[in-house]
Parts: sequence; structure tokens; C-alpha cells
Amino acid sequence: MQNLVKEFIEKTLGISVVLEKPKDITLGHYATPVAFSLAKELKKSPMQIADELVSKFENCSMFEKVEAVKGFINFKLSSAFLQSLVDDALSNEDEFARQTRKDEKILLEYVSANPTGPLHIGHARGAIAGDSLARVGKHLGYDITTEYYINDAGAQMDLLGLSVSLAARDFIFKEEVAYPETYYRGDYLIDIANVVIEKFGKDIIYDESKFKDIALFAKDLVMDIIVKDLKDLGIEFDNFVSEKSLYSEWDNTKEVLEKNGSLYNKSDKIYLRSTQYGDDSDRVVVRDNGIPTYLAGDIIYHKDKFDRDFDRYINIWGADHHGYIPRVKAAIEFLGNDSSKLEVILSQMVQLLKGGEPYKMSKRAGNVILMSDITEEIGADALRFIFLTRKSDTHLEFDIDMLKNQDSSNPIFYINYAHARINQVFVKAEINYDDIRDVSFEELNQDGLNLVYEALLLESVLVEAFSKRDMQKITEYLYNLASSVHKFYNEHKVIGSSEQNVYLKVLAIAALSINVGLSLLGIKAKEIM
Repeated sequence: MQNLVKEFIEKTLGISVVLEKPKDITLGHYATPVAFSLAKELKKSPMQIADELVSKFENCSMFEKVEAVKGFINFKLSSAFLQSLVDDALSNEDEFARQTRKDEKILLEYVSANPTGPLHIGHARGAIAGDSLARVGKHLGYDITTEYYINDAGAQMDLLGLSVSLAARDFIFKEEVAYPETYYRGDYLIDIANVVIEKFGKDIIYDESKFKDIALFAKDLVMDIIVKDLKDLGIEFDNFVSEKSLYSEWDNTKEVLEKNGSLYNKSDKIYLRSTQYGDDSDRVVVRDNGIPTYLAGDIIYHKDKFDRDFDRYINIWGADHHGYIPRVKAAIEFLGNDSSKLEVILSQMVQLLKGGEPYKMSKRAGNVILMSDITEEIGADALRFIFLTRKSDTHLEFDIDMLKNQDSSNPIFYINYAHARINQVFVKAEINYDDIRDVSFEELNQDGLNLVYEALLLESVLVEAFSKRDMQKITEYLYNLASSVHKFYNEHKVIGSSEQNVYLKVLAIAALSINVGLSLLGIKAKEIM
């Protein structure tokens, strides 16, 4: 809608304009301060310019009223124009708020948790943010590929093999075990150990030379858990990339870095000159034992990413990776690529409460809150929605008991109730959407027109949410739209009134907006509650 209005205004005036939405809708649906920007050039007052520009919109069917107010030009959309947009939307529901294909190719990487245990609640935040961003971006026409980077090389894998052995000895064979300072905990390790013993025999548990083999086997089982848990949350990936599979490219990658002088040796270690690009110190990429570091793995991976020639690369990382950004961007530059193409979104911590008290850690995972436990307790829809009520780079605290409330304090219930309420009104009226498609808005009151306008704002909300990487704008919009639906329904008799069918058409476009908005957040709108 906003793009159509903007294009029409610019075509009529022959100049580019900035459109704003007045806080007070009685002033108009849109406004432009273009007269102020023209004042110096035309050597006239903004008020005079605005008055002159307004005259160009006489007898325009798109607007009910165009007026100059203190140098601003306000535009009030006509009921006929709003009706045309609604008619088009209800006739092409799958295309509602969708935009045409864009040339920009985006590689979106998120979650990428170590395959050493099930996903915890912190992982869920990045997972939901990434999946929702991908859904919205694809709806807006972007060519987006989603990717999970499997960190299946390095010390964490050695530790996984050891942890499976310890779990087997302690909980299966009932031995006295001296645990090291660092190891993985959780009942999932016992399950893995049982599978390992069944497949390879008991002896492998005691053979340290086989711990790497145990780890690789366990990694696949853990990834099965991770993939299932993500799927239960409505999340699937286009690609999975193994860190281990890329390590064969380290020598070639190192050669490129050596040729441009970005590496140097010190104390038998190889360092990356990352301070040249804002890092607080140069970073080790090869240890004194000759083994590449975690950073080296990421350098290889980002070389692989850029070799695939996307226009933009988006990584969603945990907040603890903040200091990691400059060194990765440094490596990208040293490899001859443009690091400005890499965008990093940080996902902050989550504080989970239940009944006002900290949520209990999961025994199955050792010392974390499992994502799967919360999904099971409150449902995927509620978890997805609440995680999107705050921008991912801000802290989030919520009480899961609140998400069981059946009132406005529970935002997903409140929005779903609005959608179900509309659906049930149609059922009670014994009318379907086809019956009201041709209904005119000519006599529709201002409350109805305002609700129609609000429902048609979804596309502009999606554009802003995607451009700012802020899905909170969508959840806020849907909550406010649901509130407007409830208010309209409570203030206007629908079933059996003379305005029944026109009101039903108003509610139909609101329901469509809620349905599409929720679906782009990975949530299915309720038809009945």
C-alpha cells in the first residue's frame, strides 16, 4: 500500500518524496514534508509550496482529501482505494503483503550449536530469530539460503567421546568414576552410550584411542536430536555444513593469508594480524602443536561462504561472540573479500521464570534448560511468539506461566482469539469470504475504514522489520491489530445488523493480515478457541 501511494505521489509531483504516517490518523493516513526541502530551491515558504502542490491532486480517486497543514501535505486515502486493495487481497490471499523477486542473494547462518548435546533455551532464541527472518525475507522476494554450521572438529569433540565413556562407566556399568574438571553432563549421554555399546561392544568404552570414533558416532546421534527439536519448533535448514569436512582446505586458506602477509610466527604459534581491522589483539590460528584453532575453522568456513558468491551474509551468534566479530571480518578482508557484506546479529541471553521463580534446569541436559522441554510445556507457537517480542540483541525475561493465561496478558492468546473470533462470526452469520468479496465500502464508517487501513499496513511492517532485523515490529503490530479487532467488534454489532456484510469484509481483511503475519513468524493462526 505505502509503495503504491508513494509512487503515485511522486509521479504526480515529478519529484521524490518522503512519506510519514501521522500519529493522529484524523490528520491523514500519510504526510510528506517535501515542501520544506523545496523551500530553499524555490525561494518560497514551505506553506506556499505545500498549497501549490496540493492543487495537483484535485479529483484524484486515490485520496478522499489532500490538504496543506503548516507546510506539511496530508493525504487521507479514499474508501474506494482502500476497497480496491482489500478486493485484490481477498482474491489473491497467497500474495497478500508479498513483494516481487529481488536480485539480492543472502546466506543466513544461525544456531550452529556444537553437536555435543541437545539445544538449550539460549539456542532457541537465535533459532527462532533466524527462521522468522528467513520467512519474512523470502515473502518480500529475497533469495535466502539458510545454513547450520556443524562444529564437529576440535577439542569439544574429544570431550564428547570422553563424556560418553564416563557416562557409560558411571551409569551403565556402575563404576566409581573420577570426573575431570570439564566434561559434558546429561542423561542423553547415557542413551548414546547404550547405542555405542550395542553397536561396537563394551570394550570401546575403555579404549581411549577410540574416543574420537565414539565422538563422531555420538555427534550424528546428537545432530538427530537437534534436527528433531528444531523441526518440532517449525525450523528446517537448506544446508548443513560440517567444519570437519572443510578442514582439508586449511592449507590452501593459510597459503592465501601467508601471501598477503596477514600471518606471522611467534613462540611456535601462527597469528593473524587481526588488530589491523579493529581487534584488540592479534589472534592465534595455529597452536604450537600444529593444530588449527577454532578461529582457523571459522576462517575456512567464511572463505567457503564467500566463494559461493552471495550478495550478503548474515550470521546470528550468541552474545558471547561480540569480540569475535572483528577477527572474523579481518580474515575476510585478508582473504580478498569485502567484510561489509557480512552482517552479524547477536542474540542475547534469556532469563526463564515459572511462577516468578527461576525455571529448573533439566536433568536430561545436566545444567541447562532444554529447548525441547519448554516447547513441550507451552507449545512451539507460544515459544516462538514470546521470543520475538524483543529484538534479539536485547535481554529477554519471561514467565512461562503467563503464556498459559487466557486473556490480553498472553499476547499469542489475545491475537489468536481475534482471528478465531472473526472466523466464528462468519460461521454464525452462515456466510463465507466469497459472499462478501464484492461488498462496497462506499458507506463504511470511519471506524471500519481505520481498521481496514491498519490491516493493510502489514506489508510496510514486514519491510521495516526485515530491514532492521527486528521481528518485534511484527509482534507489536499483530497485537495492536488484534486489539483494534476486539475494540471494533465490541463497539459495533455485526451479525444481523444492516452493516453486517460490510463489517464482515472489514474483519476478513483483518483476519487475513493476522493469518499471514503469524505464519511468517512460524505460527499457525487458530480457527477456533
